[in-house]
Amino acid sequence: MSLYRDHGIVLRTYKLGEADRIISFMTERHGKVRAVAKGVRKTKSKFGGRLEPISHVALQLYEGRELDIVTQAESVDHFKAIREDLDRLTRAVTLLEAVDQLSLEREPNPDLFRMLLGALRTLDARNSALVVAGFHWKALALEGFRPVVDHCASCEATEGLIAFDPEEGGLLCTEHRRGTRISPEGVRILQDILGGRLSSALQEPASPATHEVDQLATRTMEHHLERRLRSVGLLE
Repeated sequence: MSLYRDHGIVLRTYKLGEADRIISFMTERHGKVRAVAKGVRKTKSKFGGRLEPISHVALQLYEGRELDIVTQAESVDHFKAIREDLDRLTRAVTLLEAVDQLSLEREPNPDLFRMLLGALRTLDARNSALVVAGFHWKALALEGFRPVVDHCASCEATEGLIAFDPEEGGLLCTEHRRGTRISPEGVRILQDILGGRLSSALQEPASPATHEVDQLATRTMEHHLERRLRSVGLLE
């Protein structure tokens, strides 16, 4: 077996035997990795609470045939503000679930790792209404499914954009409208997120427009994944 080091964010955990856990990480250089943390459920575990979901850790692992083995784990970001706020925690779990579904085991995706880490750090600093939506839209763009938001996806009209449909690939005008209706404020926010002005969008206070963009982002992500995100029910 070969030894390697990487940074990872804990996506989820599973019990294994009486004292061990299988930890699913999104790592910076190795993609999604599943590894066994031996004895982690014991009171005197050397890993303590460092391998709980959301944690950002510096790892040392042995590469195994099916499951790797965690030999070291040092905390980098614990995200205390997220863990102490149920609303932020719920948003964070939604991010983890989306990444778990988007990523493939042992297929490097450093951009997705950095996006997740950035979203968690933003959420830890400020409980923005659009952290989850911003992440979903940007992750879809990274996956090659960037929706058309600057003009009608059907006729390229730039005026009268009033609906969004994932099947059509983005916003639609009055003449070609189908899918979900979206307000002018929602259109503006969506264009900010995907037009390189995400930091500006994250400053938006919670409003009906931010809510509709958030809901639309989740439904579009689910359409892409072809499955429901279980954690979304907690947000709603």
